Amino acid sequence: MTIDPSKISTSITPFAMIDKHSALPQQQEILFTMHSVFGIVEITQTPSNSRLWEVQLTITDESDLQLSTLTNRIKEEVQGSNGWYRMGKLMLQVGHFDQAEELYNELLKGAFDDRERAHIYHQLGVMNYHQGKYQEAVKFYEKLLEIKRKTLPEDDASLAPTYSSIGQVYDNMGEYSKALECYGKSLKIKEISLPPNHPSLASSYSCIGGVYNRMSEY
Repeated sequence: MTIDPSKISTSITPFAMIDKHSALPQQQEILFTMHSVFGIVEITQTPSNSRLWEVQLTITDESDLQLSTLTNRIKEEVQGSNGWYRMGKLMLQVGHFDQAEELYNELLKGAFDDRERAHIYHQLGVMNYHQGKYQEAVKFYEKLLEIKRKTLPEDDASLAPTYSSIGQVYDNMGEYSKALECYGKSLKIKEISLPPNHPSLASSYSCIGGVYNRMSEY
């Protein structure tokens, strides 16, 4: 572990050498605050034991450009209406799917309106998709679509991503006819709501082309 005092603010990340106060002063112990952040410099396998790895760390704080960039990126990705929704997004980002599912199920019980339920269904759909639980993912995406279609016209732009998500799930399940149907609905909406050179249209064309390729319909 290395400490470069010039690269951190001791007012933000204080630390202290406590070897003089330790029962084992030869260990040269350092006391860090609870919120200290360390960057990984290098990971090497120990020569004496192939099961052990040595991790070289260096202390850092919010003045570090890389850490600041990463922190801001995470903040952007986990934005939500309240802390619990942000927590759910963060759990999905780091792959803690079981905890995210438990949290979203609790939020679903206390949801006040369809807007909140729609958001939760979307997140549960995303979570199950990334876990390969495609049947569950379709179920939640369909619930999301049902809520949207209650109040929105059939060609509303916000329906396009939902149809695309459902199409992607069916595509991964090998149910190509259903995938094409959903991709087609998404494309139709995009063609109405977007300019002809919009990159989202290219994404839809690519998805549809990929399905035909997997069906060997060249």
